[in-house]
Amino acid sequence: QVQLVESGGGLVQAGGSLTLSCSASGSLVSFTAMGWYRQAPGKQRELVAGIRSSGFTNYADSVKGRFTFSRDIPKNTVYLQMNSLKPEDTAVYSCNGQLRFGRGDVWGPGTQVTVSS
Repeated sequence: QVQLVESGGGLVQAGGSLTLSCSASGSLVSFTAMGWYRQAPGKQRELVAGIRSSGFTNYADSVKGRFTFSRDIPKNTVYLQMNSLKPEDTAVYSCNGQLRFGRGDVWGPGTQVTVSS
């Protein structure tokens, strides 16, 4: 089964930028949709951004205009470019892929993003 691994998290000051990467062990074509989720301490996991196989993207209102979801199909990698980061963006960010033909979801282990004020 295809596995996902995130990278690129870290500590950044408010107003700064980070780019998260999510590398798949197989082809991105395995997925009908992919998403970046985050979970802050004491809060429920939320969808930050999603992308469908068509390339259509959607974003949470809280990150619209600041975050960009992109993909490099030959490299089997998706990215989340995060600009103008705020302390409230602090969370563990996880990559998710919905496998084709109803075969379920795949999750990466997550990467910590901490934004200091």
